[in-house]
Amino acid sequence: MADATLTEGLVALLARPIAAADRRRAVLHLLDWIGCAAAGAGSETGAVFRRHAGVQPAGAARVIRGNRTTARAAAFANGAFGNVLEMDDVHREAILHPGPVIIPAALALAAERNAGGLALLDAILHGYEVEIRIGRAMGAAHYARFHPTATMGPFGAAAACAALLGLDAARTVWALGNAGTQAGGVWQCRHEQVMTKQLHTARAATMGMEAAELAALGLTGPRAILEGPQGVFAGLAPDARPARVLAEADAPWLVHATSFKPWPACRHAHPTIDAALALRPKLAGRGIARVTVESYPDALAFCDRPEPRDTVGAKFSLQHAVAVCLRDGPPPLSAFDPPALERADIAALRARVTVRESPAFTAAYPAHFGAAVELALEDGTMLRESVADALGDPENPLAEEAILGKARMLMDSAGVDAQRAEAVIATAFALLDDAPAIRLNDVLP
Repeated sequence: MADATLTEGLVALLARPIAAADRRRAVLHLLDWIGCAAAGAGSETGAVFRRHAGVQPAGAARVIRGNRTTARAAAFANGAFGNVLEMDDVHREAILHPGPVIIPAALALAAERNAGGLALLDAILHGYEVEIRIGRAMGAAHYARFHPTATMGPFGAAAACAALLGLDAARTVWALGNAGTQAGGVWQCRHEQVMTKQLHTARAATMGMEAAELAALGLTGPRAILEGPQGVFAGLAPDARPARVLAEADAPWLVHATSFKPWPACRHAHPTIDAALALRPKLAGRGIARVTVESYPDALAFCDRPEPRDTVGAKFSLQHAVAVCLRDGPPPLSAFDPPALERADIAALRARVTVRESPAFTAAYPAHFGAAVELALEDGTMLRESVADALGDPENPLAEEAILGKARMLMDSAGVDAQRAEAVIATAFALLDDAPAIRLNDVLP
C-alpha cells in the first residue's frame, strides 16, 4: 500500500479518545458562536443572508425539517452571521476562526439527522482539529494574500460533517480532498467597504458540508490534497510547513488552544486594547499628548487605520481601539459604530496615535499576539503597558462565567429576552448528557 498522505494521517488522529472536558469546551465554543450569530443576524449584512435563506425576522436561520429552511441554507446563513461582529473565536498560529464555519455546518446537519448531543460535540471537536492543524501549516505567505478561514474552513466543516454522517476513514479523506480542492478567498475585501468577508465563512460552511455529503454517496477525492504536486500547499502556500499538520499528535484536542474574543474588534487589535485598558486607571484625569502603539507586522498590516470611516474600518483600527479604551474603558459593541467614530474627543485622540513594529512582538508571533501602548502625558509623565497574550488566549484565559456572560450580552443585544437566553445555555449544556441536538435548534434565537 502507498505511504499514508498527510490527510490520511490527520484522519487517523481523529480516532483518539475524547474526554468530558473536551466536550465541555466544545459547548463553550458553541455558546460563544450562538451569541455572535444572534447579534450578527440582526446586522445589515445579516439581513442580506436572512433574505437569501428566506428567514425572517432577525435570528439564526433554523433547520426546520420538512419545510422552510434546509440544512444547507441554514449552514450558509449561519456561517455568515457568526463572523459579522468580529467577536468569533480564533486560533493564533493558524490565524483563523473555526467557530463561524464549523459550528453552523455541524449544527444544521445534526438537527436534520436527529443526531445526539454527544455526536454534535464530537463533530465540532473533529472540525476544529482538522481546520487548525492544516491552518497552522500554511505559513505567512498564504496569510498575506488569502483569508485562512475561507481557505481552511471547508476542511473543518467537512471533518465535522463526516463525523456526523459516520463516514469511514477512506470516505472522510475523500471529503477532505474535495473540500480542499475548493479552497479560496482572497483578502481584497479588507481594502474596501464591502460584506464579502461573511460570504467567505458562509461558503466555507456549505462547501465542507457538501463535500462530506458527496463522499457519503461515493464521490472520491484526492488523498494528497495538501502535499501533492498541484495541491493546496503548492498552489496557495509557498512557505508551507507540512510537518505542522501531524505534529504533537498526543497533544490535547486543539479546541483548547483556541482563543475567545472579549472585544468586538479584529483580534490583532485585542492586545492593544488590553494594554490601553491597563493604562487608563493611571491617567488620573491628566491629558494625553501622544500615544505610541507597538505590535507585530500583521497587526499593522490589518489594523493601521488612522481614519476609519465605518464600523468595519473601526474594528480594524488600532488608532480607534486605543482611543475609545483610553477615553471610555472596556469597549461595548457601540464603541465601533459611527457615533463613536464621529465623537470629537475620540477623533482628536486618534490623531495623536502612531503605530510601529516591535521586533520582540514580531519574534513571538503568531504563537503569541502581543502589543504595548506608551503614553506621553501633557505633564511630561511617560506611561507604558505591555501585553504578551491577549485576554481570552490560553495563557490569559477568560473564565467560563465570562464566556457565558459574553453570550448573554450578545443575545441581549439581539433582543433575546433573558429567559430564552438561559434556555439556550441550559439546552447547550444538556448536550453533554446526549440530549438530541434538535432541541438546541428549537430554542435558538
